[in-house]
Amino acid sequence: MLLIAVAWIYVVLMVAVVEATSPNGTLLGALVTLLLYGVLPLGIVAYLFFSPARRRARRAAEARSAATSGLDPDDGGHAPGNAIAPEREES
Repeated sequence: MLLIAVAWIYVVLMVAVVEATSPNGTLLGALVTLLLYGVLPLGIVAYLFFSPARRRARRAAEARSAATSGLDPDDGGHAPGNAIAPEREES
């Protein structure tokens, strides 16, 4: 994946250089080419490609925090209260 991304950004960079140096080209056109053909597509592909790794890291962090917090799910450091509500008395 990384090799393909580097090759793609190289090709887009060369296209942008040609556009900037051609007689009919402009620097603005080269910048738009670089952004729309290079940065935007590679950003989307990288986001999709690294989604499973982010998900695994998030699950591992949740598992680590659950293992270190013990029985207190909110990790507040205080003693848990009474889990059973008292009976309500009618007056």
